[in-house]
Amino acid sequence: MRTRILPGTDLSVSEVCLGTMTWGEQNGEREAHAQLDRALDLGINFIDTAEMYPAPPRAETQGRTETYLGHWLAARGRQGLVVATKVAGPGRRDWIRGGRTDLTRDVIAEACDTSLARLRIDCIDLYQIHWPQRNVPLFGVKQFDPTQEREGPAIDEQVEAMGALVRAGKIRHWGLSNETAWGIAAFSRAAQALGVPGPVTVQNGFNLVSRGAEYELAETLYRERVSLLAYSPLGGGMLTGKYLGGARPAGARFTEYSNFTARFGTPLAREAIEAHAALARERGISLPALALGYLRSRWFVAAMVVGVTSVDQLEANVAAARTELDAGTLAALDAVFERYPNPSA
Repeated sequence: MRTRILPGTDLSVSEVCLGTMTWGEQNGEREAHAQLDRALDLGINFIDTAEMYPAPPRAETQGRTETYLGHWLAARGRQGLVVATKVAGPGRRDWIRGGRTDLTRDVIAEACDTSLARLRIDCIDLYQIHWPQRNVPLFGVKQFDPTQEREGPAIDEQVEAMGALVRAGKIRHWGLSNETAWGIAAFSRAAQALGVPGPVTVQNGFNLVSRGAEYELAETLYRERVSLLAYSPLGGGMLTGKYLGGARPAGARFTEYSNFTARFGTPLAREAIEAHAALARERGISLPALALGYLRSRWFVAAMVVGVTSVDQLEANVAAARTELDAGTLAALDAVFERYPNPSA
């Protein structure tokens, strides 16, 4: 499998990153470990998790995903894996640390220690802020609303917290998630001013029905030397094709948790996905191959974070992610995008 060096680091990561948010909800521990074993066989060396997982998040299951991964790491060893996890941002999940989710220096340090204990390792390769402290439009919200402004720790404090973890040897590098172009630039500038290593990645949603990363974000990634880790590369499973024509397969993620990925199931998004499926048929490839092949063609994408519920799905997605799209197919995708610009942004 193709690998890429994250800019400013010595981390060489596989272009497919194994996402883990199903572990502890849709997948039990034995299934999680089977996915890890097969991922290594397929050349994946990059694993992404979070203190909040599994998802949809619940107080009863929070932290279970890191625990499953930790049991595997303790039994099998690191084996060259690049391990990434995340500290939850403010609000949203008030049962994490009893509601202590503001991203203060102390909270970030505590969250890191807790993740290290669950993961049973002494250093996290990539530690990410799961979503911003400040007010930003997230998860399908399309407009910035200044009336939602809130007080909280400044970006400088968050950067200093990450710098302290690097100095302590608890993390190697750090990144952002669900972040804006302005936010990436602000964190990078703060790190430069403070003499602290800056963010090396941002993990944001990016797929055929949500291509906003190609605009201001892409310029910021280029100028700040930050790479994109693309989550939801298959649109919450909608771009697998299994929901075409309004199908709701039993046990499938959108069937079970439709509210969690609602932005991918709107009428306009479904219409756009049908158009992409028609293009895939015309080109003689699968819809996942079209979707993952497109992300593979983007210069700013370091890795596609692919979540699965079975080894079979993992194998299929890895095969699809190897797709090289020709110029004609890329042009045809742009034509579909002109008709359906970002229906799931």
